[in-house]
Amino acid sequence: MKIAPRLPFAFVAGMVSATGFAPLDLWPLTIAAFAVLLAMVIDAARLRGALALGWWFGFGHFVIGLNWIATAFTYQAAMPAWLGWIAVALLSLYLAVFPAVATGLAWRWGRADPVRFALIFAAAWILSEWLRASLFTGFAWNPLGVVALPIGGTARIATLVGTFGLSGLVALAAGGLLMLVRGRRLAGAVALLVAPAAAALLVQLPARTTQPAAAQAGALMRIVQPNIGQDKKWQAGFEGANYRRLFALSGAPAGEPRLLLWPEAAVPDYLEEEPRVRRRLAGLLGPRDVLLTGGVALEFGGNGRVIAARNSLFAMNAASRLLWRYDKAHLVPYGEYLPMRPILSAIGLSRLAPGDLDFWPGPGAQSFVLPGFGVIGVQICYEIIFPGHVVDAAHRPTLLFNPSNDAWFGAWGPPQHLAQARLRAIEEGITVVRSTPTGISAVIGADGRLLASLPWRTAGAIDWRIPRPTAPPLFARFGNMLSLLLGFALVGVAIALRKPSR
Repeated sequence: MKIAPRLPFAFVAGMVSATGFAPLDLWPLTIAAFAVLLAMVIDAARLRGALALGWWFGFGHFVIGLNWIATAFTYQAAMPAWLGWIAVALLSLYLAVFPAVATGLAWRWGRADPVRFALIFAAAWILSEWLRASLFTGFAWNPLGVVALPIGGTARIATLVGTFGLSGLVALAAGGLLMLVRGRRLAGAVALLVAPAAAALLVQLPARTTQPAAAQAGALMRIVQPNIGQDKKWQAGFEGANYRRLFALSGAPAGEPRLLLWPEAAVPDYLEEEPRVRRRLAGLLGPRDVLLTGGVALEFGGNGRVIAARNSLFAMNAASRLLWRYDKAHLVPYGEYLPMRPILSAIGLSRLAPGDLDFWPGPGAQSFVLPGFGVIGVQICYEIIFPGHVVDAAHRPTLLFNPSNDAWFGAWGPPQHLAQARLRAIEEGITVVRSTPTGISAVIGADGRLLASLPWRTAGAIDWRIPRPTAPPLFARFGNMLSLLLGFALVGVAIALRKPSR
């Protein structure tokens, strides 16, 4: 069969591969779809054909996996909803370049033997995901390794090789199926079983899980999910109702120190400029309570005019004093700032999020000491998806708080976001706590298990104890270097298996 007729099959295989991500979690289909891709690529006659197959596969893969982005346009009156699907397609056209890089490298250096081909493809996939997360501010959403979360404890390998390394091992498992079909049974079995076997060994090590709530000695925290939709969040006249819901779910002081956790942008007012609002919020708190809430900070120019904003998290005590502020560092293009604003504004395009001000980025991962509660790290919303960049390594936190607003990302976006937060918990060996307006809010143990959660589109609150500090796993000490080293190791094995030419 010529390459051109195979391209639609590659596109469909890519679409099928995306069903392994949340909320479907059909991970066997993902591995099988990647195996189909590899079978087509290894038989390609030319490099151009291998690149085309990888690109069409990637296009289908991202169009389905990122379908939730289209939902964001339904909340933007300035742009028609159908434009959302054009945005998904355009983004997917770009992101498909990275799978094409992986298939091109595998074909160029490994096509003579299915074992070498699978090893080099796995290494190239690690490289491609690292590049995707790094270039042009990066877009690390839905790494392939996230499909390992439902496979027993397989995802715990991320403590050793990180998410990108885990993705490479999932790609290697798909290569294992190719080896089996091509008659390399022993090598295929090894490729399929290496990740589960390594995970089984890790499970035998002392657990890093958060202890059950009854056994914890930490302070009490309450995670609030108000179920306030994006259509009501900024609508005039709903501010009072939104506050009343947040207040009701926050409950009364507990008679012991309590850390109250609200979602990203939960407070529509400007806390630093409005002491009246701070005093109102302080009425919720007991004398030793602290509120962590998302809000907006303003940046002023020399003439006193507002020139920009910050997507921030504020810590406030019962005396209505702001203890510290964290500013989101990894901003979302078109969501929190408009690239090439003069040009795009002139043709009628604007940000998806409401408001005319662009947000400015903060300095990056930071930890803050809260007496009585420990050391708190913060990553706002989108920031949590970037492996190796979520923790201030010099001041390792006890708890990583991820306030988010997934209210405008449909049914697929929130569970995918949660899954990636689980990978950060595994990599860093730190409990991650999420508070979102409409879900999915959760407490994620240091081993990635969901300890408590609230369903999507459900109002509620979670009471939990702050865990004891945990020792950093290997990935927390060395970061994405470990993923890249795994890639080099796979290439080294492929070279060692190469038969000498006569």
